[in-house]
Formats: sequence, C-alpha cells, structure tokens
Amino acid sequence: MDYERYLNPAIAAVPPSGIRKFFDLASSMQDTISLGVGEPDFKTPYHIRDKAINSLIDGETQYTANRGLQELREEISLYMQERYGVCYDPKTEMIVTIGASEAIDIALRATVAPGDEVLVPEPSYVSYAPGVVFAGGTPKAVVTRESDDFRLQAADLEAAINKRTKALILPYPNNPTGAIMEKADLEKIAEVIRKHRILVISDEIYSELIYDGKEHTAFASLPGMWEYTLTINGFSKAFAMTGWRVGYVCGAEELISVMNKIHQYTIMCAPRQAQVAAAEALRTGRENGYEDVLHMRDSYDRRRRLMVSGFREMGLHCFEPYGAFYVFPSIRNTGMTSDVFCSRLLQEQRVACVPGTAFGPSGEGNIRCSYATGMDKLMTALERIGAFIRKETGK
Repeated sequence: MDYERYLNPAIAAVPPSGIRKFFDLASSMQDTISLGVGEPDFKTPYHIRDKAINSLIDGETQYTANRGLQELREEISLYMQERYGVCYDPKTEMIVTIGASEAIDIALRATVAPGDEVLVPEPSYVSYAPGVVFAGGTPKAVVTRESDDFRLQAADLEAAINKRTKALILPYPNNPTGAIMEKADLEKIAEVIRKHRILVISDEIYSELIYDGKEHTAFASLPGMWEYTLTINGFSKAFAMTGWRVGYVCGAEELISVMNKIHQYTIMCAPRQAQVAAAEALRTGRENGYEDVLHMRDSYDRRRRLMVSGFREMGLHCFEPYGAFYVFPSIRNTGMTSDVFCSRLLQEQRVACVPGTAFGPSGEGNIRCSYATGMDKLMTALERIGAFIRKETGK
C-alpha cells in the first residue's frame, strides 16, 4: 500500500523529536540514568492531589466551560497580576489548555497563514519550528550565541525581520540552554517589536525557575507590549504537574476568541480534575508564599551548581544557566559530533543526554542534560560521563 499519497508532505517531512529518540532508547536499557526528558522528579504536592481526588469522589466528572473552570481562570488572573504585574480578564482574555504545548499550537494555528514567517530563537525547544510548519507557516531561525549568554539580541532580531514576518516566539527562560532574558534585554526587544508591529508568542513555562536572585520579567508587562503579546505558561515545571497536562494562554480578546475556536472544536476542555488541581496549586501558593515552588527551586539550584562544576572539573566548558533545569555543556574538545557523543555515552556508560542538534543546527557541539532528577543519580551520571571523557581524551 502506498500511503505516501495520503500524507501531508510538509508534516511527513518533519523529523521525530530528538529528545524522545534518546529517552526511548534509554527506557529499553538496564541501569540507565536519563538526563534527557525535562520532567521534575518531585511528586505533585499532596494537597493538590488530594483536591483532585476529592473532586472525583464527589462526582465532578462533567465538561467544564471551553475556556476552563471559572475558578481556575480567576486564580490565573490573580497570579499573573500579583507575580508579574500583567492584568488579564479571566472571562475573555485566557484559555486553559492541555499543557503549554496546546497553547503554543493554537496560538500558531490561529495567527499564522501560508507564506508567513515565524522567527524562532535557536537553540530552543524542539516543538516550535514543527509547530509553525503544522500551522502552514515557515520557521526562520535567529541564532543566539554563548558569547551573548544565549540571549536574543535586538540587532539579530531586526536583521531577521522582513515583510513576511508574522510573529516571534520568545522562549525564556530557555530550554535547552537555561538562559534568561533580564528586563534590560527585553526592553531592547520591545523596541524592535514596536517598530515592526509583529506578534510575540512568549513561552514563560519556566518563569518560576530562576536562580541567583535574578527575577523573571513577563514580556507583556513592558510598556506597549501587552497588545502584541500572547503569554503562555502552565503547571508542569514549577508545580511538578507534567502528567496533569494543564497550561494556559493569555492575550487580547480578539486573538483569544479565534484561538478558542480551535480549542473548542478539537479539545473541548482540559480535564476537570486537572483544572481543579491547578486551581488549588495557585490558591494555596498565593496563601503560603509558593512554598512548594520555592522548595523545589532551591533543590534545583543545588543540582544546577553540582552539574556546572562537575562538567567544568572534567574539562568540558559549561555555560552557567540561570533558569529552567538544564545545562548545555560543550563537547567540542572531544572531537565528536553531538549525536555521536550522546549515542556512545548511552551505549558505553548508560547515561542518556540529548544532542544539541535536537534544538537546531546551532546546537551542534553541545549536549543538553536535565538536572530534574535526584542528586545521587546526578553524581553517578557525572562519574560515568567523566570516565567516558577520560577514555576519549586520555586526560
């Protein structure tokens, strides 16, 4: 049977996720430590799970409104205002989605038309460029450099814009580099946005995971940027709720209403119990100063410092990340490509990392390691990587 004739050639041509490739390989091998998938090793706090369990026991098994539970949307509105100084109407200016992933998807599908270009900083998360293709647009990479701390530069953004440019994806704190954009950096980007009036899809899923006393600035909070910005966030990373699949997107009613059409025809609504749990996470967080989030962040910070120092001690240059839970060390001095390095490391030492090329061609020469796993496993992984490096370099 020739199934090619039935497939959309643009979508069929998109390669599978480079992250999942190594995760799936590692899952089939014994005694493997995976630093591949960015998933917290913490369990969702008990009071959040308990709230969802009680909701289920009480028989709350119906659909919610397409845009999400009103209670949850009100909590999101309070959270965005109190934490980041951005105001959104819970009735008309947000949608609760199946994770931040759905939010990115419907943002692109609602705004991108054939022929449109979407600017994607690189290296960055694997789903952005394919998401643009799925929406019928053309992704255009804007390379970021370690010499600039992997921060998007206004001059590079300006140079990439042309008459076909529809939107910019702004993914900070960044996956895979762990880079952040501080307020002064974002203000320079805002000047370019004001000049060219392009849409910004700001993926801020790691906004709570920033270290060394630095702070997250929501792009929509900058003067004049609210109207140009779709803010995307969720509960997976900061609240250890990956499997619950709850995210949200906030923006102008005119944009949100069109995105909601896609959401209601394809998804209907996020699962009720997951939304109940998310509302509990924000409500109790607001009341107790987000102590669960701070506890997890402090733990990640200790692991972050362990990983950076560990890679440097074994002779690998390692950029210091100030956000998310990834390190992005250089493996150039080994003489191997990123793919070969990760393949051999997995086969010989049973440690799974992700080649930098999974996040775009500019990621070549680096690997991504998630430190969202236990300290004992991280220390063992570093020992194994160090042994692999010594064998390859003779040092």
